[in-house]
Parts: sequence; C-alpha cells; structure tokens
Amino acid sequence: QVQLVESGGGLVQAGGSLRLSCAASGRTFSNYAMGWFRQAPGKEREFVAAINWSGGSISYVDSVKGRFTISRDNAKNTVYLQMNSLKPEDTAVYYCAAYYGRYSRAFLADKDYDYWGQGTQVTVSS
Repeated sequence: QVQLVESGGGLVQAGGSLRLSCAASGRTFSNYAMGWFRQAPGKEREFVAAINWSGGSISYVDSVKGRFTISRDNAKNTVYLQMNSLKPEDTAVYYCAAYYGRYSRAFLADKDYDYWGQGTQVTVSS
C-alpha cells in the first residue's frame, strides 16, 4: 500500500506559477512510476504528466508542454509538478498517482495506476 499526499495548490493569477508536491509513504518510492492528472468541474479526469521510476522517461499532455515540468526525488519520496505560465483553463483538482514497477516508460492512462492521492485544488484567475 502506498499513501500519496498532494500539496502546493492554491489561487494564482494567469501567468503565475505554482509547484505541486506529492509525498509518498508506505513502500519503496523508487519502485513506482508516477503521474499527475487533473479534473475540472464537469469534465473527465485527464492526464497531465508522467514520469517513470528513474526519471528517464517523461510525458506530458500537449496543452502543458513547455509550461509544466514533472520531476521526482527518490531520496525524498516526492514527485513534483512545476507549473509556469498558468492559464484559467488549468483550473482543476490535481491528483498524483502511483503505478508499481520499474519500467522504462511512463504511463499515461489513469487505468494503469494503482494508488491515488486526495487531490489539491489549483485555481487560476484571469
């Protein structure tokens, strides 16, 4: 069992930045691929970014490429999502998720993930 706790959400003006953190506990963090997803009101949950166990494989949804950066620190059991140049359409609850396995690739589908955090709200005002 892995427990995931997100933090770092909040209210920011368009063009601003936030850094989300997801702290993991319970199992060896480096054995897990990690992902960030988001869900806006009235919309389906969507993939945002993912990183494999080593950080050697990273993927982003097209709408955040060049603005968001996912990273991980296995020594601190934490995955991060640095979000720059935020837009009102980035407003959503952001979730981190964990998938067991030291695979060479990152995973983009929410159905692949075994564990989820409770989410953190990100609101971008125009």
